[in-house]
Amino acid sequence: MLKKSSLVLWGAALFIAWHGLLLLFLWSRPPSPAADGARLTAEVIRLAQDAETELERQKELLRQIHRYSQLWGRRRVPVTPKSSQIPPKLSPPPPPPLTDATDTVLPVLVLACDRSTVRRCLDKLLRYRPSAQRFPVIVSQDCGHAETAAVIASYGDAVAHIRQPDLSDIPVPAEHRKFQGYYKIARHYRWALGQVFRTFRYRAAIVVEDDLEIAPDFFEYFQAAFPLLLADRSLWCVSAWNDNGKEQMVDVGQADLLYRTDFFPGLGWLLLAELWDELEPKWPRAFWDDWMRQPEQRRDRSCIRPEVSRTMTFGRKGVSHGQFFDQYLKFIKLNDRFVPFTQLDLSYLKKEEYERSFLPKVYAAPEVKVEDLQGNRRRELGTVRLQYSGRDSFKAFAKALGLMDDLKSGVPRAGYRGIVSFVYRGRRVYLAPPSDWTGYDPSWS
Repeated sequence: MLKKSSLVLWGAALFIAWHGLLLLFLWSRPPSPAADGARLTAEVIRLAQDAETELERQKELLRQIHRYSQLWGRRRVPVTPKSSQIPPKLSPPPPPPLTDATDTVLPVLVLACDRSTVRRCLDKLLRYRPSAQRFPVIVSQDCGHAETAAVIASYGDAVAHIRQPDLSDIPVPAEHRKFQGYYKIARHYRWALGQVFRTFRYRAAIVVEDDLEIAPDFFEYFQAAFPLLLADRSLWCVSAWNDNGKEQMVDVGQADLLYRTDFFPGLGWLLLAELWDELEPKWPRAFWDDWMRQPEQRRDRSCIRPEVSRTMTFGRKGVSHGQFFDQYLKFIKLNDRFVPFTQLDLSYLKKEEYERSFLPKVYAAPEVKVEDLQGNRRRELGTVRLQYSGRDSFKAFAKALGLMDDLKSGVPRAGYRGIVSFVYRGRRVYLAPPSDWTGYDPSWS
């Protein structure tokens, strides 16, 4: 750190010395005609302006280095003898043993743009995080919005504020002009995740956006689920979000209940550096979240998601112009009861154990018709199963029961092996394909 600061200071000193000598040379020249004198005066002014600009750039660089010094200081970077130093490889070493998982720093990356209401997000993050060292907050801002930047700056050293340097418009196909915002979001995600995993070299990161509010046990949840992500290679993320998490569709009495899902939920999610190594070279130009849901990226992997969401969104205004917000998102139930997840046994979420217990439970539930559910009949059966046979029947049942009915590459929201678990009129319902299900059909999208 000191070495970098010294280099910058020496560079600034050399710059000033050089221009000082140049100015002295110009001033010491013999008098010349008026025209030459005018040109000389203009040249001196230009050089002075250049010098001032360069000094400002050097000062800003020093400020950036100072700002990041605390973050760099927290990282445990092994010292390699100079004789054996080699350039870092893109593929990091295998994950550490699970006994080391409790020591891993899990930064929270907040993607911000032009919402000054980012304060609501940051206030909750700082209020609920159990450790500033274990969970540093990094706010990456796009858009260059001055009011939002001022809000972020008001937190001082409590958060690290980094800024996306490229604010230019992105060339897009004519039919995508109205989607320029989605292209900029994808570009920002790529840059910000690159900073977290390439510049700061963190082992993993929790990603949220500036319009999310978190639950009191948000950090406890991710801290407990992180070892699962390391241990089970059939998982590729942990998400705080339940797409069908409207209050009347979840069991708030089972706030400790977690699921596997084949649908990438986003909206507060944890990923490993290894996953970024895989995704970064092929990162899309736009619509990054739907791209994540394609079979080529998912590769039959799943995420962990909760019964009751640990995030909620308050951002109706955005590039999606409120899509789904009024119908679904504003009704999502945010968990308000602290669950001590780190004291619970979450091994049931490992693939083999989960399928050994979850699938028999689903297909042992008696099958009913959608009319029985809507009429609140056959309540004596308790937990029930509603079976769909194809895309059209799934969408019809989902609409009738208030579920999100869209499919991405054939995968239903919150679904696992095609099964969506939810509560309807006070009882557990599994909307499921036949028991001989053989896989998702991307043509259902």
